[in-house]
Amino acid sequence: MSAEPAVPVITFLSDYGQCDEFVGVCHAVIARRCPRARIIDLVHGVPRHDIRAGALALRAALPYAPPGVHLAVVDPGVGGERRAVALRVAQDERILVGPDNGLLTVAAEALGGVVEAVDIGDSPECLRPLSATFHGRDVFAPVAAALADGVALAALGVPIAPDSLEELPLPRAHRHGDTLIAHVLGTDVYGNVALDATPELAAAAGLKAGDTLVVEVAGRATPARLGWTFTDVAPGALLAYRDARGALALSVNGGSAAAQLGVQPDDELILRGR
Repeated sequence: MSAEPAVPVITFLSDYGQCDEFVGVCHAVIARRCPRARIIDLVHGVPRHDIRAGALALRAALPYAPPGVHLAVVDPGVGGERRAVALRVAQDERILVGPDNGLLTVAAEALGGVVEAVDIGDSPECLRPLSATFHGRDVFAPVAAALADGVALAALGVPIAPDSLEELPLPRAHRHGDTLIAHVLGTDVYGNVALDATPELAAAAGLKAGDTLVVEVAGRATPARLGWTFTDVAPGALLAYRDARGALALSVNGGSAAAQLGVQPDDELILRGR
């Protein structure tokens, strides 16, 4: 008996939300072009136009997704000069599809880097007439579906140099002696604060699990503890911990670290032992 053919997978991330028809229409376009594809919705609640939040979510999610086509749309420059692209990465030959605005390159780097790239803005798979404001429907979804259906990447657009792709600048944590200088990457719905530092970098600064810390923001110091999970501190207390993405993060047991610290993305924090 012959084996059943593998079902192609398309993951989908966007800032479209769920109040309008945008996500459903993209699903419909994919279903018309590649009915056998399985679509996995990663998230559609990325804050509107927040390319960095989308890029970080994509990087965090893809290691847990089956190899396939990864569609991502956070596209405040839609209809402008930014390119529409599809990228093949080294790991598992995964293909990322979306705008060339930095959204894809953070995940691509984590997956071994881009080995092939094409501009799909005038792909033969695009729906016509092409809307100036809904490339998710007219460009990205049909191209993702064609790729899932086995069409070669090179047949879908014009080759471009991988090193010409837009990169997303991110802050970088560093150690200064026994002090850790970190930056806010973003916050989640619980008010947890994601940092650009790792627990390994904290350990290099002499900070270890169980230690009492001081977290300093804009000259204001707040005591915290370096622990494993939220209940390692009393209700209302500040915790530094390894989050589900493997990075260092801050949380308040039963509260919001973002509100307690009053931080925004890119704010600098100083973590040191007491």
